[in-house]
Amino acid sequence: MILSIVAIVVGLFLLVWSADRFVDGAVGVARFFGMSTFLIGMVIVGFGTSAPEMVVSILSAMNDTPQLALGNAYGSNIANIALILGVTALIAPVVVQKQAMSRDIPVLIAMTALTVLLLVDGNVSLIDGAVLLVAFVAIMGFNILSELKAKRKRRKSGGASDISEVEEIPAEGVSIGKAVLSLLVGLVLLIVSSRMLVWGAVYMAHALGVSDLLIGLTIVAVGTSLPELASSIAAARRGENDLAVGNIIGSNIFNTLVVVGLASVIAPIKAADPAVMNRDVPIMSALTLLLFLICIPVKKKNGKRVSGFGRIGGALFLSLYVAYLVLLGIQAV
Repeated sequence: MILSIVAIVVGLFLLVWSADRFVDGAVGVARFFGMSTFLIGMVIVGFGTSAPEMVVSILSAMNDTPQLALGNAYGSNIANIALILGVTALIAPVVVQKQAMSRDIPVLIAMTALTVLLLVDGNVSLIDGAVLLVAFVAIMGFNILSELKAKRKRRKSGGASDISEVEEIPAEGVSIGKAVLSLLVGLVLLIVSSRMLVWGAVYMAHALGVSDLLIGLTIVAVGTSLPELASSIAAARRGENDLAVGNIIGSNIFNTLVVVGLASVIAPIKAADPAVMNRDVPIMSALTLLLFLICIPVKKKNGKRVSGFGRIGGALFLSLYVAYLVLLGIQAV
C-alpha cells in the first residue's frame, strides 16, 4: 500500500513536470518549422500522448484479448472529450480554429461513423483493421500536404491569409535541438509517469476491494488518457489553445483508427462485448457530435465570429463524464 501511494505521488509530480516540457518542446518545434501549433498538437502531441493506448492495444492483441483494445480506445475517446476538454475549458476558454470546424472535427465524426459501420456485425476483422489503418495514413498525409501547401501560400503572399485560421509563430531565436530534446524527454516521462499513476491506483483499488471490471472501465481508461490531460492543461495555462484542441482531435483519430486497427490486424476481434456497441460507442459518437455543435461559431459584441466554448461548456462536458462513470458503476454492480 505504501509503495502504491509513493508511485501515485511521484507519478503525479513527474506528470505535471513532463507535461510542461512536452508542450514547450512542441511549441518550439512549431516555431522552428513555421508550422501552426494546431497541426503540431494534432500530429505530434495528439499521437504522442496516445502511445499508452497503442501499447495497451498491442499487448491486448498479443495476449489474445484484442477486445480490450476496444474498451480502452473508446473509453479514452470519451475521457478525452468529456473529461479533458471539460477541465481545459474551466482553466481557459477553448477556442477552435476555422480549419478544425470545417475539416478536422467533421473528419473525426466521419471516422467515428466508420467504426460504427464496422462494428455492426459485432466483429472487427483483419480487413476492417486494414481499412482503419489505411484511413489513418490517408488523413495524416492529407493534413500534412495541406499544411505545407498553406505554408507556401502564406510565404508567397507575405503573411497569413487568415489569421483566425492559422496562427503561425515566427521561427527566430528557437533552438531546434533543445525543442526536440524537450519534446522527447517530456513524451517519455509523460508515458512513464502515467504508467506509475495507473499502477499505483490499480494496486490501491485492489487493496480496497474494488472489482477488476470497474478498475478497467475507469482507472485504466482515464490512466491512458493522463498524458492528454496533462499536456492539454499545460497548453491551456500557456494560452496555447490550438495545441490543446489539436491534441484531443489527433488523439481521438489515433485511438479510433490506429489503436483499434492494430489490435484487429494482430488478432481479429470475432465477438466484441455487446456493451461496447450498446453503450460506449453511442456515448462516444454523441460526445463527438456535441463537440461540433457546441463549437459552432457565434457572433460576439465586437462583430467577430468565434468558435469554441468556455466554463459553461466545460462544466457540461464534466457533468456528462460524471454521469458516464455513474452508469458504469451501476452496470458493474
